[in-house]
Amino acid sequence: MLSEDLSKIIRSASTEIEKTGTLPNDLLQVAYEQQLFKLFLPKELGGRALSLPDAAHEFRDASFEDGSFGWLTTIGSGGNLFLENMTEEQAKELYLPANAVIAGSGYATGEAHAEENGYRVSGKWRYCSGAPYASMFTANTIIWRDGEETDEMRACIFMPEQVEILEDWNAIGLKGTGSHTIRVKDAFIPHDRTFSVVETQNTLGLPVHSFPFVQFSQVSFAAVCLGLGARFLEEAQQLIDQAKSRWTAEKIAGTVRLLEEQQERFNRAEQLFHSTVEQCWEKHLNGSLDVHVLDQLSAICMESSDIATDCAVLLFRRLGMQAVMETSPVNRAFRDLWTAGQHGFLNRS
Repeated sequence: MLSEDLSKIIRSASTEIEKTGTLPNDLLQVAYEQQLFKLFLPKELGGRALSLPDAAHEFRDASFEDGSFGWLTTIGSGGNLFLENMTEEQAKELYLPANAVIAGSGYATGEAHAEENGYRVSGKWRYCSGAPYASMFTANTIIWRDGEETDEMRACIFMPEQVEILEDWNAIGLKGTGSHTIRVKDAFIPHDRTFSVVETQNTLGLPVHSFPFVQFSQVSFAAVCLGLGARFLEEAQQLIDQAKSRWTAEKIAGTVRLLEEQQERFNRAEQLFHSTVEQCWEKHLNGSLDVHVLDQLSAICMESSDIATDCAVLLFRRLGMQAVMETSPVNRAFRDLWTAGQHGFLNRS
């Protein structure tokens, strides 16, 4: 779904993304122009109003070109899911700018102390992908009233000037995602810049906004893993082609056979993933989505991620020294795939 020109721009920026830990400004501007952080916003807010199946293809293709770029496209668009939870006035104010993108965390690791017109908030939140360029941050907090902790949880919306970014993202992969910890100290947040993730406050939403959040997230992250798996297999093929003059005929034949087997296995998993997402989406639209169908979707998302990773693991040992060099594309795809697959929504309990 990505244009050929955009694919070239993303790939040419990969080395800089990995080195600097974030998206270069020129690529960031392209992402804004292509509305890649607004896939699930209505057109009146400058969005593309995509269905979940169409977005899954977009996430897969963006991740195929570059893992960090694909992850940031996925996370940035995922922040659109809070649209209905905000007041209409706040939603329009915050989402309408062309560079609107949320970074944040779902963990309730902050405290919000109730005051007359809002809350006094402090806390730290980890893994806030896209933090270096976010136009706003959201994070869950526990509400305190009259000096006592309550069982109420609300999300707070912070402006960049209220947030300190602690540059601590040092993972083996997805190095360009800027998934740092953020810290807020004694920031005042008015009532209309807080919300509950289970409360709807406007009618701006699209069908995707009522799709179950857990399965929405699993579909999104599995699509990233499939994109990275496809990229790994492509790079593995290129390495094998380059090594044919150095390897024995026996090693070439065995490695090619293994690649073909894993490519076929991967293709079956990818086809099943996309067809299942399509079927579940149709059930969602006609109101027949049930727990059994959702459980099946969850299982297929996790299985897709597992298969993509397993295919890469089985091939990696056969690819020689070039595969262990961190500067090689096959190595980066491998590291990014492992990192993306560690997300809690893709890990089996």
